[in-house]
Amino acid sequence: MKSAFLGLLAIAALTGDTAAKTNQYYLYVGTYTGPKSKGIHAFRYDAAKMTFDPLGTVAEMARPSFLALSPNRRFLYAVSELGNSGKSDGYVYAFAIESKTGKLAFLNRQASGGGGACHLVVDKAGKFLFVANYGTGSAASFPIQFDGSLGGLASKVQFAGSGPNSARQKGPHAHAVVLSPDNRFLFVPDLGADRIRIFHIDSKNGMLSPNTPADIAVKPGAGPRHFTFSPDGHFAYLICEMGSLVVAYRYDASAGSLTEIQTASTLPGGFSGENNCAEIEVDSTGRFLFASNRGHDSIAVFSIDRKTGKLERIQIESTQGRTPRNFAIDPTGRHLLAADQDSDRIVVFDRDPRSGKLSAAGKTVEVPSPVCLLFNAAP
Repeated sequence: MKSAFLGLLAIAALTGDTAAKTNQYYLYVGTYTGPKSKGIHAFRYDAAKMTFDPLGTVAEMARPSFLALSPNRRFLYAVSELGNSGKSDGYVYAFAIESKTGKLAFLNRQASGGGGACHLVVDKAGKFLFVANYGTGSAASFPIQFDGSLGGLASKVQFAGSGPNSARQKGPHAHAVVLSPDNRFLFVPDLGADRIRIFHIDSKNGMLSPNTPADIAVKPGAGPRHFTFSPDGHFAYLICEMGSLVVAYRYDASAGSLTEIQTASTLPGGFSGENNCAEIEVDSTGRFLFASNRGHDSIAVFSIDRKTGKLERIQIESTQGRTPRNFAIDPTGRHLLAADQDSDRIVVFDRDPRSGKLSAAGKTVEVPSPVCLLFNAAP
C-alpha cells in the first residue's frame, strides 16, 4: 500500500500537481530563427506573481516553430520548419528536460519525411510522435524510444489535391496533427486541399491508415489550419486560416467522423483588410473558445453551448502587437499569453473565469519572433 501511494505521488509530480501548488512553471518559446534568435527560448514563470525569469536559449536549432511534450513531461520535441519551398528537408528534434533548471539536452533528430515540418504531437501513451509537413503536404509517424529519443520513420502518408486559391493552394499543405481524445485517430487539416484528413492509428507500430470516412471537405478556399476537441470529446473545432472562420463539428468517437454544425467568423463586421487566422484553443472547462487573427491582430473569444457545441462570439480583443501566431492559456487558467511574432514579444492577458473575456494584464515579455508557447511544471 505504501509503495502504491508513493507511486501516485510521483505521478502527480510529473503531471504538474506540484507546480499547481507553487504556481511555478517553465515556459518554452519556439521561434523563427535569424539575427535575433538561435532556437528555443525559455523562462521560469511564476503564475501568482506573473513574473518571467529568462533562462535564455535552451536549445540551438533552426526554426523551431512548434513544440510538444511527452505525457510524462520529461521530454520535449520540436519541428525544424525547413523546406517550405517543396524540398524534403524538414526535421523533428528530441530533447530531455533537466527538471531542476529547465534546460534541454539534445537526444537526436530525424528527417520529418517531408518539407516544412510545422506541427507535431505525441500520442497519449508516449509511444509515437506524429508530424505534419506543410511544404510537401504529408504526415508521418515515429516511434519514441525508452530514453525519449526518436526512432526511424514508421509511417508516412503523402496527400494530393488543391484548392481555388492559386497562390496558396496549388498542392496539399498539411498544417497540424491532432489526436482524438481516445488516441485512436489522427486528424490532419490540409490547407492546400480544403480537407481534414482522418487516419486510424495502429497502437502497436504507429502506422497510419485512412479512416472510413477518410476525410471531410471544408469550404473551398477557407484553408483549414489547426483543430481541437472540447474537453468532453463530443465536439471539435477547426480554424480556417484563409477564411477567418471557426467551424464547429459534432464528433462521433466510435467512427472517428465529423458532422458540421456551425461556421462562425473570427472578425468584426466591416473589416476589409488582409487576415490569416492561426491558433485555436478551448479552455479546460469547455465553456470558451479562443482564436487568433493575424492582420486584424486580435484574439476572438467565443462562448460554447456545452449541450449543442455551438458558438457565440462575445469579444474580439487586440493583442497589442503584430501577428499573433500562437497563444496559450497558462496552466492555472487565469491568464492567456499571446505570441506577437512580428513585435518580438509575448503579451499577457487576464481571463475572467465567469465571462471568459480577456483584459490586458499590463505585462509583456520580450522574446525574438515568438511562434509557439509551451508550459511545463517546474519544481
